[in-house]
Amino acid sequence: MYEAILKPRRVAVVGASTEEGKVGRVVFDNLRRSPSIDEVIPVNPKAAEIAGVPAVASVDQLDGAVDLAIICVPAKLVPSVVDVCGRKGIRGVIVISAGFKEVGGEGKVLEAELRRVCHTHRIDMIGPNCLGVLNVTDGINASFATRLPPVGHIGLMSQSGALATALLDIAEDQNIGFSVVVSVGNKAVIDETDLLRAFTEDDETRVIAAYLEDITRGEDFVLLAEKAARSKPIIVIKSGTSQAGAVAASSHTGSIAGAEVAYECAFARSGIIRAESVEQMFDYALAFGNQPLPSGRRVAVITNAGGPGIMAVDACERESLGLAEFADGTRGYLTENLPAAANTANPVDVLGDAPAARYELALRAVLGEPGVDAVVVVLTPQAMTDADATARAIIETAAGSTKPVLCSFVGGQKVAGGIATLREHDIPTYPTPERAVHCVRAMSEYHEWLNRPPRVVKRFPVNRYKVERVIKVALRKGTAEIGEEDAKKILRAYGFDTPHGALCRTPDEAVEFARTIGYPVVLKIASPDILHKSDVGGVKLSLPDDEALRDAFELMMLRVGKRQPKAHILGAFVQEMIAGGKEVILGVNRDPQFGHMVMFGMGGVYVEVLKDVAFHLAPITKDEALEMLVGTKTYALLAGVRGERPVDIDAIAESIQRLSQLVVDFPNIEEMDINPLKVGAAGGGAWAVDARFRISEEQL
Repeated sequence: MYEAILKPRRVAVVGASTEEGKVGRVVFDNLRRSPSIDEVIPVNPKAAEIAGVPAVASVDQLDGAVDLAIICVPAKLVPSVVDVCGRKGIRGVIVISAGFKEVGGEGKVLEAELRRVCHTHRIDMIGPNCLGVLNVTDGINASFATRLPPVGHIGLMSQSGALATALLDIAEDQNIGFSVVVSVGNKAVIDETDLLRAFTEDDETRVIAAYLEDITRGEDFVLLAEKAARSKPIIVIKSGTSQAGAVAASSHTGSIAGAEVAYECAFARSGIIRAESVEQMFDYALAFGNQPLPSGRRVAVITNAGGPGIMAVDACERESLGLAEFADGTRGYLTENLPAAANTANPVDVLGDAPAARYELALRAVLGEPGVDAVVVVLTPQAMTDADATARAIIETAAGSTKPVLCSFVGGQKVAGGIATLREHDIPTYPTPERAVHCVRAMSEYHEWLNRPPRVVKRFPVNRYKVERVIKVALRKGTAEIGEEDAKKILRAYGFDTPHGALCRTPDEAVEFARTIGYPVVLKIASPDILHKSDVGGVKLSLPDDEALRDAFELMMLRVGKRQPKAHILGAFVQEMIAGGKEVILGVNRDPQFGHMVMFGMGGVYVEVLKDVAFHLAPITKDEALEMLVGTKTYALLAGVRGERPVDIDAIAESIQRLSQLVVDFPNIEEMDINPLKVGAAGGGAWAVDARFRISEEQL
């Protein structure tokens, strides 16, 4: 829980300034106003006292135990200061100072030294280059933020100190409360994974919110988040995931995968709720922190105006939420008690002249309806509207309900009092119906994630020894690329069916082998330097006889040689022709932070153009494999359209699971494609028609 940092009793401010407005002075003054702090000691070699408090010249002159040192001195001095802190037994440090890895060059060297010093003395450190820490629950402001925000139950971590101050300002303006706020800075020691653990253990934190630009220990973060999200919602704004930041890759899978895809996979696996903006993060935090989760996707809308009610209904459809259908008893009760002109179906229109009592009656009725999972209450300011009284009626009616109630009080000053009343009593309200509905969707998805079946990853009987042998041979040869022939040896060892084939160096060898497997055959160029065979005329299908095969072989060698004169050509691969079926692609790309991502999509030459693919982090369960299939737009082609027979969906799902097991067993597989995986009709199985691997130099 990092008690020395989050709950210190005795704090030293190294670099406390005599000059008001300086960072060291602001931090010092903030700590002195913190009621939970017993003593704040200024450290300044040029001042005898600061603001009437006796100062010491250096850290080694501190008397007695000190829990936390906050450092606001030039970057070049910081490592030596932290070293003295370690020798004095100080276990918590916050480094406000900038000038480290964010400036590159010497700054990176300084930060590496600072990290080494902290590890040597086992010091917990926030920063460097950070705003500081605010334990709002205990009233501790160990930062240079202007003041503490309202007390609440949101734990916030931010990789940007400037954004953290903006978030605090917005939160204060909207009366949004926090339990703890940590500006993580450069994360030289304590990072987002460490803070996620601390926030999960904090009883005052109900919702964890984060602004992150990167995640340092991706796989550890995902494992911890998957456990933490079972007890507390985790809402993350993630920036810096554009395709421009992705590393260039050679495979289809690698060229499609990027940083953004990796984060989407990681968040989906771990139950993290992704926010696209600061506004959305606060919207979600208010809903998750103050309302129960919906048990389904059926929404009831109550409104005093037709237009906003329709907007809410349209938003429900866009967000894949259902409009709840009322039972006859509920409809009858509403019809009997609402004005004749009111609409008693969903959305319930209580009319523009609705007093608070009419809203209360409608809300009580729909909350009691078994077919309703969540309620969105919309209010617009008519001449006779009492927003504050309506807010109090909503609060009283929703109290104790197991169903979430979210409001949209649309307007300005005429609804401001009602909005304030709702927020004081933990009823979230939003300026538009769409934002309220969007929160319901996020809450429904989180509920579904919490209630998903336990993840059971199936292990298939395989021959690991054969794969080890292929990879070791490649490593001895110093090659990262594993061509089709060896790639299929790997796949067969893991239970994939592959067409009969062989590498042939001459037309005579090709004809001899083709006669053993029977015509028609496929001819494919074999070269470690040619990744996409079709692009250079390196694939010929349905060759019917010896003559056609000889001609195709000689012409292929001639044309490919002209188009790729520097390519090392091993010969051509002759393979039995698999007729019929649909072509899909399976692939793998290893993300440096989160590990292997498995890809599924429609196969063939158009995969990089259409990019209708789905990714998932390995290891993968059968349910997750099926979700990958359904998640593509072209899934209907596989399931059967216009009288076509469906393909063997189970065979694709099993192939995904086997591929997932392969890359978990062999982490040094960097990228691979099976393109195409040809899938027969239901029950007909699947064949890995073409494949390639790229491995790293890591030893097995």
